[in-house]
Amino acid sequence: MDETLSEKEQLDEIRAWWKENGNYVIAGLVLGIGGIFGYNQWQGNKLDTQLEASALYESLVIEVSDDRLEPAEEIAANIFSNYAETVYADEARLAMARLFMDKGRDQDAATVLQDLVTGGSYRELQMVGRVRLGKILLYQNKPDDVLTLLDGQMDSAFAPRYYELIGDAHFALGHFDEAQSAYQAALSEPGAAQVMDTNLVQMKINDLPEIQPISAILEDPLASEPVENADDSAEAADVADAADAAEVTTSDEDEGTPE
Repeated sequence: MDETLSEKEQLDEIRAWWKENGNYVIAGLVLGIGGIFGYNQWQGNKLDTQLEASALYESLVIEVSDDRLEPAEEIAANIFSNYAETVYADEARLAMARLFMDKGRDQDAATVLQDLVTGGSYRELQMVGRVRLGKILLYQNKPDDVLTLLDGQMDSAFAPRYYELIGDAHFALGHFDEAQSAYQAALSEPGAAQVMDTNLVQMKINDLPEIQPISAILEDPLASEPVENADDSAEAADVADAADAAEVTTSDEDEGTPE
């Protein structure tokens, strides 16, 4: 009898607990199921977004390949506006930069690459964009902008390419020592041969103007002494020639005089 009452008491306690907490349990289950459903729906929407962006990017590639600028710009604008968080937005900027350069619109190419470098979502594509932007800035004769663009960017696999661009920028500025140091740094980077043409960089080093060391100038200052007045030098040469001619004439007269 006591055992029966004990089971009844346990059942009463369970009922009392459920009466007090049952609503919370049900709410928790609803939230859990709703969270799972919401996550799956979010994943599904994300996949749909990626597929839509992928289809647009394929259309963009076709337009770029066919050299059609206006439809390419429309598709790219759609990707930039509605699919900015996808990888295809960064890819589209690289594709548009190529098309702009083919059309002679280098500033538009620089602008779209600058957007990638500063606001892109994928670091690897940002590094590619930085290299291409550096080349365009050199094409635009803006070597100082190249140095600013690449400042502090040497902690990546693209360091050899960056050093090469820095060397090109210094060469354009006439800083040949700095150019040589940058080219040599590019060649010394691990994996340089995988990301750049090392033979070309070595040729750039070989083609650098030879700069006479300052020590050699100090040892032989007359070797580099400039002619201060070319007119004075020419006049002095004329005087010397006249003196030589007079000496020859006098010598001839002496030989014709009888003893």
